[in-house]
Amino acid sequence: MPQDSRGRHGDDLPVPAGDVTDNNVAQAAQSELGQQRAVDPAGDAQRQIDEQKDRYLRLAAEFDNYRKRTMRERQETGARAQADLLRKLLDPLDDLGRVTAGQGPVPDAYAVVTGVEAIRKKLMDVLGAIGLEVISPVDEPFDPELQEAVATEPALSPEDDHVVSQVYQPGYRFQGQLLRPARVVVKQWTD
Repeated sequence: MPQDSRGRHGDDLPVPAGDVTDNNVAQAAQSELGQQRAVDPAGDAQRQIDEQKDRYLRLAAEFDNYRKRTMRERQETGARAQADLLRKLLDPLDDLGRVTAGQGPVPDAYAVVTGVEAIRKKLMDVLGAIGLEVISPVDEPFDPELQEAVATEPALSPEDDHVVSQVYQPGYRFQGQLLRPARVVVKQWTD
């Protein structure tokens, strides 16, 4: 197609002054991109800083949400465990109420003692089922990790040296953790 004064192929684009070829157009475009790139390193760096800052803020917010969620879940789990324990203690508590309600103007002492002992057994069964262990080491070697000696008494033989003879107050351990040491009397051999 013949070129006229309006453009290369007769379209309405103006023809710039001088000889314009495809190579000149490509060089001009590359030159313009090169000028933009020369200006962009600061812009690229700022964009990367902004992206990193945004990532940091998002991670900080996610961690804060995680921390709050786990704290809330821990509190809810503790409350559920306490409610479960209390639910198990309701039967012994009801039994104690029936025993103390009495059976007339003068309650029978034997019936009261029997009732309280039954309640104690029921209560210990409930606590034992959740992991409470009673430490009552009569006739066992003294263990200072689990027992506290409150008194000594003479041993009748050397084999009885440092053996528990009496328990003044039982100790308790809950799931491997010592809650209270047993307070005991220990036999001591003297020559």
